[in-house]
Amino acid sequence: MSERTPASPRGAGPGLTRGASGAVRERLRELQARLRIPEERLSAINGILLDPDSRVVKDFLEVVARYGTPEEINAKAAEARKLSSLLARLEEQGSPYLSDIRWLIEQRDKGAFVTVAEYRRRVLGPKADSMTFKDEFAVTLEISAAQYFPWVIAEAEQAIANKELMPGRFIRVRKMKEAEADDGDLVAFAAAMQVMGASYVETLDTKGTDGSNIHLGGPETITGYFGGVGQPNDHPLMWLDEFLYYYTNYGIRQVLNINPGTVLVGYLLHKLGVDIEFKISVFMGNDNPYAAFWTLIGAKLFSRDDGTTPLIGFNWSNSVNNETIEITAEFRRPLGFEDVVRFEHHIVETWKNIVIQPYNRRDELVELAGHVKNISAKHEGGDPEVEETREHPSDILDYFRDKAEILEAGEMDLLLRNYLDKHDALNRTARALTEHGLSFVAAPKLHHRG
Repeated sequence: MSERTPASPRGAGPGLTRGASGAVRERLRELQARLRIPEERLSAINGILLDPDSRVVKDFLEVVARYGTPEEINAKAAEARKLSSLLARLEEQGSPYLSDIRWLIEQRDKGAFVTVAEYRRRVLGPKADSMTFKDEFAVTLEISAAQYFPWVIAEAEQAIANKELMPGRFIRVRKMKEAEADDGDLVAFAAAMQVMGASYVETLDTKGTDGSNIHLGGPETITGYFGGVGQPNDHPLMWLDEFLYYYTNYGIRQVLNINPGTVLVGYLLHKLGVDIEFKISVFMGNDNPYAAFWTLIGAKLFSRDDGTTPLIGFNWSNSVNNETIEITAEFRRPLGFEDVVRFEHHIVETWKNIVIQPYNRRDELVELAGHVKNISAKHEGGDPEVEETREHPSDILDYFRDKAEILEAGEMDLLLRNYLDKHDALNRTARALTEHGLSFVAAPKLHHRG
């Protein structure tokens, strides 16, 4: 548990029934029975969803229909997502990144990257061969934000040279239109993820920080953002349109979600049959078990008949403690989401403009990782003792800068150094997990091979 996070009031929590009399337990059962949701409440929701005159549903369906049926939409995305299709697009564009992808494939195929077994022996020595690691609780090694494709190649070169691990999951927050126009950066990144077998998330350009709330400016109007920034007015439909564009043209399936409206749009789109996946941002504020319960209730309510949901993960607020995650894991399981919805937990954060520093949750992760499944360890900054020595420590505001402005300022190398500090922090986490007999998921096709 974080030293800055107070313990929960146990008298108000699950410990209440311990040693309680039969009368108290009966009273609790009676109270709990009142929480049942009657079937007619669900019928009322279905009434709106199926009402042909429901504008909120009609407007949504009209956007989807412009791209075809769900089956046609998925077929377009599947074709666009093929590695052969991505490589062909890079070649057609004359992209300088095509040679980097071919290099990455070559390094993968010749076994240049350290295997998990080799990595464990490097950390633990010969005893690693006789140890049993908790693979069923493997923690996904996640890095954010991988803004530019060349950074992944620089990271891979370092990983090969130093026998380090590449992330199993990458998060991007770069402007999509900028990446699309940048020598095939968007395509090359998608191709690299397939070569490595890693999952990744893109962040759509349609969001409340784009000036869509005409009444808000900078810090002088900051209180207006509390609960108001996200996707105002018709922006959920714009977000839907943007997703379907990148899904059908590039096969991009996983995107960041930051607003209750676009979360619902994602649920509805998946319910229709479109294979969207999304993760919910830290900015949504899942900061206690009840917030997480509400998030998962929505996922269950709109899940498909096969039990799947487009919600493949959500970032916890930086304020949560281990008990919050443990309690949520208890009800994630009976909802059928233990292997579906990943808990994405910030281990380190950017040095500037996001949290009070120093911030490092690695020790808490080690305590949690042996008994809670499907956790992602997100590395958004370097370790604090490294960050404070940098000429340009990592800054969340750098995510929103144009590439041209960064180049004009001569700061691209500084931002690359920030990214590699995150890579180093990720490898420190992998080492800590290994030292405690715990497991991790690195880039599967690079490290998890025989």
